[in-house]
Amino acid sequence: MQIAQKVAENMGKKPVYVKIAWGALTERQKQMVNGENADLDYFGRDTGDAGKDDPLNEDGIGEDELLVVSFGTSFNDSRTKDIGGIEKALQKAYPDWSVRRAFTSQIIINHVQTRDGEKIDNMDQAIARAAENGVKNLLVQPTHLMHGAEYDELIALLDAVKDQFQSVSVAEPLLGEVGADTSEINDDQVAAAKAVTAQAVKEAGYGSLEEAAGDRTAFIFMGHGTSHVANVTYSQMQAAMEDLGYENVFIGTVAGKPEDTACQAVIGKVLGAGYTRVVLRPLMVAGGDHANNDMAGDDEDSWKSQFKAAGFESVDCQIGGLGELPDIQQIYVTHAGAAGANCRRVQDLRFYVAHAGAAGAGEAASAGTEGDEVPGYPRETEAEAAGGGGSS
Repeated sequence: MQIAQKVAENMGKKPVYVKIAWGALTERQKQMVNGENADLDYFGRDTGDAGKDDPLNEDGIGEDELLVVSFGTSFNDSRTKDIGGIEKALQKAYPDWSVRRAFTSQIIINHVQTRDGEKIDNMDQAIARAAENGVKNLLVQPTHLMHGAEYDELIALLDAVKDQFQSVSVAEPLLGEVGADTSEINDDQVAAAKAVTAQAVKEAGYGSLEEAAGDRTAFIFMGHGTSHVANVTYSQMQAAMEDLGYENVFIGTVAGKPEDTACQAVIGKVLGAGYTRVVLRPLMVAGGDHANNDMAGDDEDSWKSQFKAAGFESVDCQIGGLGELPDIQQIYVTHAGAAGANCRRVQDLRFYVAHAGAAGAGEAASAGTEGDEVPGYPRETEAEAAGGGGSS
């Protein structure tokens, strides 16, 4: 059923902000919005003030650009705090570089432009803007969680356009290089584990993780999950938690990839360990659609609902993404600094990738259509699950 038909049947029951959002669409756009997940509540949901977000799409860039590439999110507050937080931290750390933004999800770009009038560059537009502005050194910082499929696609795309610049340098994603197996834990993973756990414990009102354990409270950090070989990263994060002595911290994924990170598998682990209270929090750069719906939603298949159904005394949800945490931002700052140094290291260094093994992997994905086209509003879950680190 098309949304246009649903509107005719149900608009009288919808809140004002849904009616306003729907009214902002042209008749042609309304007919293009379809699909089982393209519901009114999703695209019309009040997700904060888009006016607080800076799309970072100005010209006047100069010779040195730091392009921050994210999957993206249509949740305005998350886009401002999480993605915007990372961008601001990078600009503060590297004032000689002009920070700009690109999203890889055209669905989200279309959604935000139609609903809020905010125009965000896709990768094709961002690269064209950089070239037209005479950028010589292009430093790219992905906000992806890991070296997943989306990171591989980004590398392939940049490899194809590298001749437009004197140098192109790509920094590591948040959790750094992927080790061969679960035992290979890197410093970025340890730092991220400490940062997200400390914030979760603080927001839960405990003085320490040990105090929470004494209260029989467990913390579950929910990532996207991916079928990409890089999904070992989630197992490494669990190993990092255990090495840190965080016995009441568990890693899960929406997609259940790896299998032992599926919701029911995690519930079994938590129950088996004797915990009766849980705190759910996203292990994602942005606390967007997955955090609000798949984790904290009221549907019976959400993680909150499944944990409640399992009989836990309390199930609390924290929505904040990783990107708003200063210690997480610092990891990106460090990665960008390491990659940026290679932009000017030698004149013939055309294309530098922090993780050399990813160079040339896969084929570049199409960046999609221009922002004034609205092919639909499916929840942005499929690409995230495949990419292993997109923002929702």
